Amino acid sequence: MLLNSDPVNEDIGYLFLRIGAGGTMFWQHGWPKLMEFSKHVDSFADPFGLGSTVSLILILFAEVLCAACVTLGIWTRAACIPLIIGMAVVVFMVKGDASFPEKELATVYMVMFATLLFTGSGRFAINRISFS
Repeated sequence: MLLNSDPVNEDIGYLFLRIGAGGTMFWQHGWPKLMEFSKHVDSFADPFGLGSTVSLILILFAEVLCAACVTLGIWTRAACIPLIIGMAVVVFMVKGDASFPEKELATVYMVMFATLLFTGSGRFAINRISFS
């Protein structure tokens, strides 16, 4: 039966979660910011007072590099930490006073990356490939 509690089904679920969370973060958020870096650099949110350039570089690290790692299953747990922090900053600081629908997507991403932090990448990940 396809939907039994077989560990392979669990690993397929982790694969879908990694591709869904990491892939959409990379393609829909990180990559567009990277490609339009100069457009965003002067007006990007600066919740910690580090400067908009530094804030943009930090979120690009999370949304491009870390999201790619999550998608591929490379250092998944470590890569989730900057993504969780980035989404928490969006939810609680950048859009802190906004209504929930305005910060819902960032909240969903934060929960997905937190889930992967606790579960790990699953069996179908690059760092789980055995060459023996």
